[in-house]
Amino acid sequence: MQSQNSISTQSLKIEKKEFYSSLLKVVGPICLQNLISAAVGTTDVLMLGFVSQDAISAVSLANYVGFILFIFFTGLSSGVVMIAAQYWGKKDSTSIETIFGIALKFSFSIGLVFSVLAIFCPTLLMKIFSSDPKLILIGTEYLRILGISYLLLGFSQIYQAVLKSIEKVKEVTIITTITLCLNILLNGVFIFGWLGAPQLGTKGVAIATTISRVVELFLCVFIVKKIKDVKLSLAALKLKNKILFRDFLHLSLPAIGNEAVWGTGWAMYAVILGHLSSDIVAANAVINVVRNLGSVLCFGLAYGGAIVLGKQMGANELDKAQRNASRLIKITILSGVVGALLMVAAKPLIYLFPIKDLTEAAKQFLSPVLFINALSLIGAAVNTVLICGVFRAGGDSKFGFILDTIAMWGVSVPIGLVCAFVLKLPPLWVYLIMYLDEWEKMFANIVHYKNKKWLKNITHDF
Repeated sequence: MQSQNSISTQSLKIEKKEFYSSLLKVVGPICLQNLISAAVGTTDVLMLGFVSQDAISAVSLANYVGFILFIFFTGLSSGVVMIAAQYWGKKDSTSIETIFGIALKFSFSIGLVFSVLAIFCPTLLMKIFSSDPKLILIGTEYLRILGISYLLLGFSQIYQAVLKSIEKVKEVTIITTITLCLNILLNGVFIFGWLGAPQLGTKGVAIATTISRVVELFLCVFIVKKIKDVKLSLAALKLKNKILFRDFLHLSLPAIGNEAVWGTGWAMYAVILGHLSSDIVAANAVINVVRNLGSVLCFGLAYGGAIVLGKQMGANELDKAQRNASRLIKITILSGVVGALLMVAAKPLIYLFPIKDLTEAAKQFLSPVLFINALSLIGAAVNTVLICGVFRAGGDSKFGFILDTIAMWGVSVPIGLVCAFVLKLPPLWVYLIMYLDEWEKMFANIVHYKNKKWLKNITHDF
């Protein structure tokens, strides 16, 4: 018996080592990608800080349109990853190509709608987020240019989702690195007039982003042509499979709904804050930079873990996937705590941001908003690894959709509206109350994890 226990323990050690090795290969590039993305956000804030506080606030609010669109694309990408990662474990490339074609059709449709709205109705969109005429004007000019990039983003996101699913994460990182570095360079060119270009301020940010999206899509198409394992081309649009189409709808729609509910909830927070105080909007824009940097590792682990676990479930290694899910949760929560502590430690640095005309009221909001976000990040680490990592690895996207709908739209948003416009509480109290939503849903997520209904092989034999 002791010998068997010894063998079992040794096997578990090997399994654990293999899991962390696989996780590192996937998560490392994803974290680098997220870090570079956060660095671009930091650069945007720093560069716009030389323009004005209004520029930061307007772009921050206008970007919620792109944020909502990105949420839809994230839902579609999650559907792709849920299915494609499991078929990758099953070594079924034809099914992966079919899913790619199905997802492209959806992403094109959604991107087209947002592009049309941003190009032709930017003022209407800005009025949703702010009643300040100056912010609306700046944001309108910004959105009208940026809208062109929305259609391109849909294609590149689906390409990258499939690449991640088949563990070509390094290729995705190369694409993202080149694109985001180009974005930073072009920001400087068009905001400040480097290299003889005109100084365009916030318009320059939109132009830089749009050009970068064109390059990103070109790189996606170029790189996938070099991959032999799976053929990712527009020819996949012709592939049809009723079962896979049904599975994609069955799994993606709740994921899209989940991301949409969560994203529009966060956008609603911005709407509430935008109608309360431009100062707290500016402070939130600055602190979001720090939060994005602090969340790089925990979010990378959550989304990368979904790929590793999904592959194991597709290979029908359910017991192994269950044990590795536990390991993923522990390391993700730890990284969330570390990220929150690093955010707090960065407090002295936030006052060094060179933001022109930042008001004293906005400066006073910086410290409390930082601590609220640090607290929120710990809850977000727990919920993200469960909903977007563990549950979706097994194709369970409905639970997160239902939970976020109740927590955000049934609790946080209504309470935020009442506190802001009925009770007329100070902006900071409203901010705190809304940002406690991550802690509201944590218990329900843990209970759902314990019942193991998410542990499934969702593939079919064709």
